[in-house]
Amino acid sequence: MGESTAINTEKAPKKSWFKGLKAEFKKIIWPDKESLTKQSLAVIVISVILGLIIAVVDAAIKFGINVII
Repeated sequence: MGESTAINTEKAPKKSWFKGLKAEFKKIIWPDKESLTKQSLAVIVISVILGLIIAVVDAAIKFGINVII
Protein backbone atom coordinates (compact mmCIF):
# COMPACT_ATOMS: atom_id res chain seq x y z
CA MET A 1 0.00 0.00 0.00
CA GLY A 2 2.88 2.33 0.64
CA GLU A 3 4.20 1.78 -2.86
CA SER A 4 3.75 4.55 -5.37
CA THR A 5 4.42 4.47 -9.04
CA ALA A 6 7.12 6.82 -10.18
CA ILE A 7 5.95 9.29 -12.76
CA ASN A 8 8.49 10.43 -15.31
CA THR A 9 8.86 14.13 -14.62
CA GLU A 10 11.66 14.73 -17.09
CA LYS A 11 10.74 17.27 -19.70
CA ALA A 12 11.20 16.62 -23.36
CA PRO A 13 13.90 18.76 -24.94
CA LYS A 14 12.43 22.10 -26.01
CA LYS A 15 12.43 22.94 -29.64
CA SER A 16 12.64 26.49 -30.77
CA TRP A 17 9.32 28.27 -30.28
CA PHE A 18 9.34 29.37 -33.91
CA LYS A 19 10.00 25.82 -35.13
CA GLY A 20 7.06 24.58 -33.09
CA LEU A 21 4.87 27.37 -34.44
CA LYS A 22 5.91 26.55 -38.00
CA ALA A 23 5.13 22.87 -37.44
CA GLU A 24 1.66 23.75 -36.12
CA PHE A 25 0.95 26.02 -39.09
CA LYS A 26 1.79 23.13 -41.42
CA LYS A 27 -0.99 21.09 -39.76
CA ILE A 28 -3.66 23.68 -40.59
CA ILE A 29 -6.03 22.72 -43.39
CA TRP A 30 -7.01 26.00 -45.01
CA PRO A 31 -10.44 26.17 -46.66
CA ASP A 32 -10.70 26.52 -50.41
CA LYS A 33 -12.04 29.74 -51.92
CA GLU A 34 -15.53 28.33 -52.61
CA SER A 35 -16.19 27.09 -49.07
CA LEU A 36 -14.69 30.26 -47.59
CA THR A 37 -17.06 32.36 -49.71
CA LYS A 38 -20.09 30.26 -48.72
CA GLN A 39 -19.25 30.35 -45.03
CA SER A 40 -18.56 34.09 -45.07
CA LEU A 41 -21.84 34.75 -46.86
CA ALA A 42 -23.69 32.58 -44.32
CA VAL A 43 -22.15 34.52 -41.42
CA ILE A 44 -23.09 37.86 -42.99
CA VAL A 45 -26.68 36.81 -43.76
CA ILE A 46 -27.23 35.35 -40.28
CA SER A 47 -25.73 38.46 -38.66
CA VAL A 48 -28.05 40.76 -40.63
CA ILE A 49 -31.11 38.62 -39.81
CA LEU A 50 -30.19 38.49 -36.13
CA GLY A 51 -29.61 42.25 -36.11
CA LEU A 52 -33.06 42.83 -37.60
CA ILE A 53 -34.67 40.52 -35.04
CA ILE A 54 -32.94 42.35 -32.19
CA ALA A 55 -33.98 45.74 -33.63
CA VAL A 56 -37.63 44.64 -33.88
CA VAL A 57 -37.65 43.26 -30.33
CA ASP A 58 -35.98 46.45 -29.07
CA ALA A 59 -38.55 48.63 -30.82
CA ALA A 60 -41.40 46.54 -29.41
CA ILE A 61 -40.03 46.78 -25.87
CA LYS A 62 -39.49 50.53 -26.27
CA PHE A 63 -43.07 50.94 -27.53
CA GLY A 64 -44.39 48.85 -24.63
CA ILE A 65 -42.49 50.88 -22.06
CA ASN A 66 -43.73 54.16 -23.62
CA VAL A 67 -47.32 52.88 -23.44
CA ILE A 68 -46.90 51.99 -19.77
CA ILE A 69 -45.30 55.33 -18.93
